[in-house]
This record gives sequence, C-alpha cells and structure tokens, in this order.
Amino acid sequence: MITLKRTTSDYPDFIYLTNLFDDYLVEIDGNEKDFFAQYNQIYINNVIVFYENEVALGCGDFKEYEENVAELKRMFVLPESRGKGVASAILTALENWAKEKGFTSCILETSCRLENAIALYKKFGFEVTPNYGQYIGVKSSFCMKKISNI
Repeated sequence: MITLKRTTSDYPDFIYLTNLFDDYLVEIDGNEKDFFAQYNQIYINNVIVFYENEVALGCGDFKEYEENVAELKRMFVLPESRGKGVASAILTALENWAKEKGFTSCILETSCRLENAIALYKKFGFEVTPNYGQYIGVKSSFCMKKISNI
C-alpha cells in the first residue's frame, strides 16, 4: 500500500532519509557538505514522506522562499527504490500542497551531477534559471524554477 504522509522536519523517518541523502551527497559533491548543511538544517513545516507497505522510501519538503514562491528542498529516494515513480509522486504531492498554501511558483537547487533529478524536474515543467540566493557562484549547484500553476 502506498501512503504519502504530510509531516514536519522533526519526523523520525524524514530525519533518517535526509541523513542518508546527506551521505549520498558527500559521494556526489565531496567536501561541500558543510556549506549546504547550513541551509538544510532548518525546521520545515511542509514535509512529505513516501511509504510503501509502511516502509519510508523517499521524501521532500518545501518552504517559503519569498511571497508566493516555494522552495523545494531535500528531495530524496532510496537508491533501490528509484525508477518506480516515487520521486514523481513526492514532487506532485509537494506541488499540490504548495498550491493549496497559495504559492504560485516553485524554485529549487540540485547538484549539477544529479542528471536523473534534473530530467525529472524538466519533465514536470521546471526550467533552468540562474543560481539564486546562497547558490550564486556555487559551481556544483543547478537551479530551476516553475512559474504559475505549480
């Protein structure tokens, strides 16, 4: 049975998954972990955890970046669960929830090395945008946006 749970960033399964994500990113981006950690270790009210048969397989969240703009963060799916639609379900749920809360666009940052993630976001209508905020000048960062009707 598939379940998408709305929760917060202090939820144990979210913490577990994001710790795995952080370890995975060290493999991908090397020693940039401390830079990114300062922006990811914040409390978030809008977290989705994806379950299949009560096992947490993936997660994601969003926060307000600025008025009407949600920033998607911490999208992660266990490696053994990739290619099964988990990320698409999480992304759809996050976009729907952000829309319910009145957001009209989304932005996100991912690693330029995460080609499958970039392809997923493009499939969902996200477009490449110049790096924003703390990601300006960060060579490994790849930023995207989706405007209106998220």
